[in-house]
Parts: sequence; C-alpha cells; structure tokens
Amino acid sequence: MRSIGTTDLSVFPISLGTNVFGWTADKETSFKVLDAYVEGGGNFIDTADVYPYWATGESTSETIIGEWLHARRNRDSVVLATKVGMLEGLKGLAPATIRTAVEDSLRRLRTDYIDLYWAHVDDHDTPLVESLATFDALVREGKVRHVGASNYGADRLAEALKVSGEEGLVRYVALQQQYNLVERGYEGGLRDVVAREGLSSTPYFGLARGFLTGKYAPGVTVDSPRAGLAAEYLQKEYGRRTLDALTKVAAERSAAPATVALAWLAAQPTVAAPIASARDVAQLQPLLAAAELELSEEELAVLDEASRP
Repeated sequence: MRSIGTTDLSVFPISLGTNVFGWTADKETSFKVLDAYVEGGGNFIDTADVYPYWATGESTSETIIGEWLHARRNRDSVVLATKVGMLEGLKGLAPATIRTAVEDSLRRLRTDYIDLYWAHVDDHDTPLVESLATFDALVREGKVRHVGASNYGADRLAEALKVSGEEGLVRYVALQQQYNLVERGYEGGLRDVVAREGLSSTPYFGLARGFLTGKYAPGVTVDSPRAGLAAEYLQKEYGRRTLDALTKVAAERSAAPATVALAWLAAQPTVAAPIASARDVAQLQPLLAAAELELSEEELAVLDEASRP
C-alpha cells in the first residue's frame, strides 16, 4: 500500500478507473471487474460525476459503483474518489455547483462520505478562495475527507496551495493529470510543485488510451472506441520506439506490456497510484500484476530513454 501525500489514505499501487462503467462495460460486467479488483488486493476506486455522461447521458459510473457498494457492504474497506466540475449543468467550481454536485454524488454512490473529492478541472472564473472554502466546509461537515486537483497547471496548483495556507483552508493533497510513457509533459514544473508541496500524483491515461497494452501495430484493427486516438502514437517515431522497448522488457519478464508500462509509471517520483480501467476481468489481470512487478534500474532506464520524444 502507498500513502496519498501526507494523509491517512493508504491505497493499492494501481487505482481502478471506472469511466467505462455503463459504457463499454455493462452493470453485470462492472460488478465482476470491481469484485476481481478487490479480490486482487485493490482498494482505490476512481470515478467522476461525468463518467460516462458522453455515452449514456447520465452519471452511470457512480450509480453502478453505489449499487455495488450497497450489495457488497464493503464501503469502509474502499478508498473512494470522485470528481466535480465537468458534468453538463454542473460545470466549474462555483460554491453552489460544488454543493449540488457533492450531494448528487453521495446519493448515487450510496455513501455519506467521499474519501478523495477532486476538482475535475481548473475554473478560472471562480476565485480559488471560494472553491477552497466550499471544499473546506465539506471536510468539516464530514462529507469529504480530502480534496485533490485534476488538470491544473503548475502555476495554478501552486497558487491554490498558497491560498489554502494563507486562508487556513483545506489544501489539495494530490494531483491527477495525464502521464504515461508516451505523454511525459508532467515531468517539469508541475511535478516540481507536487514534490515540493508533499502531494502525490495519481495519473490518468496510464496506458495511453490502450496504446501501451501492445495490441496496436501497423495494419492491426483494434475493437475499441479509443482505437483512433491510441493508434496515433504509431505515427510517431518515439511511439514506435517506446513500443519496441516495452515489448522487449515485457518478454524478458514474462509479463504483459500493460503490466510493464504501469510498473514503470508507478516507479516514477511523486506517483502513488496510476489509474487504469478495464472493461472486463481479462483486461484487469495485467493491471493488478503491475502492483507486484518491480522493474530494475536498467529496465527503467531502457524505457525512459526509448520513450523520450
């Protein structure tokens, strides 16, 4: 288990992403994935009120997770994270928006508290102090235990943490941002802020929309709604180079490429638990295996060098 920042949240090294629940995974399959994840030692479930609104027109992921928690009666053994700020009709981080959204999420999730509540996207139209004061109130009321920032730039994250300190308000304990072997923009000012301020990172798109599973190759057709975006990496020289190195290391370790890609990510500075989703139990297995795979310094260096644009 790993800690999120300086909090008491102790999480499995791989967080289960659930944006596919109700989209490419129906309720029955989602239950099976959740069961298998917990049976494999997992306890860190990541969702959002906007998952997958784009496909269903509803906050289906939260609803499915809530029904699963109610059926399994295991709420206290799970670290549950959800987000506010991107759902149609509840966009942004205005105090009234946050208040409405959190009550809706609590109802759908069938719980009276959220372990980690994310500001899903930075809101430049609402003063940081107003959003943070609302999050602070939710923590004091016991509806939220900790808050995190998602999709914030380095300057805005630093500013938010400064405001929290000056105003005596709850502070963000973690950052969620895109980061993987072929998307390494996090390595710079943003990571510096996270490290300096004692936060943790729980990056999304850890498998680059499936590209790092190794199933994409020139001329190969992949059945996935993300296939078009993932295949774009094949058009880039460093994408092909990364895939070659990943496949080589995976073969030497008798592991799936997805397992190696997530193990590399989990080994990076500031990263507590990469987020990865699975639309069935078969896809989940290599994700769980990443929690137990410790790459050597040489293997980490090979992947690091191959994946630099």
